[in-house]
Amino acid sequence: MTVRPATAQDAPGVAEIWNAVIRDTAVTFTTLEKTVPGLRADIAARGGGFVVAEEGGQVLGFATCFPFRGGPGYARTLEHSILLAPAGQGRGLGRALMTQLCDHARGQGAHSLWAGVSGENPAGLEFHARIGFAEVARLREVGFKFGRWMDLVLMQKFL
Repeated sequence: MTVRPATAQDAPGVAEIWNAVIRDTAVTFTTLEKTVPGLRADIAARGGGFVVAEEGGQVLGFATCFPFRGGPGYARTLEHSILLAPAGQGRGLGRALMTQLCDHARGQGAHSLWAGVSGENPAGLEFHARIGFAEVARLREVGFKFGRWMDLVLMQKFL
């Protein structure tokens, strides 16, 4: 297993993982699937801020960071997304991806990293707590998917 910066060639594998989560789970509230061209543009724009875990040429997971909010006052605060394919779960890939992503963010001068985790994703909440994120807010019923309202939990880690 290798964790490395993503390349344009990884976009189809990332799309496959992300779109399955979008279609089938409440881990993300969006219903708009990712496109390969859109992901290629994100990978190019984020450079080392988009990393993948791969094995034998197959993308098993990814993590990416991006500005928390617009404007220069937020330039040192980033948000992130991390997802693993079922074949990548329980193998330490999430921790490896986040270690590399945090190292990159720190190297770019980031002060803190945020996670917006669905309240219906207890595994995601536990994972982030284990790697040093603290819950700082629970936004009640701000997400709507599958005909129901869901909470968003904001978690923060100082780098």
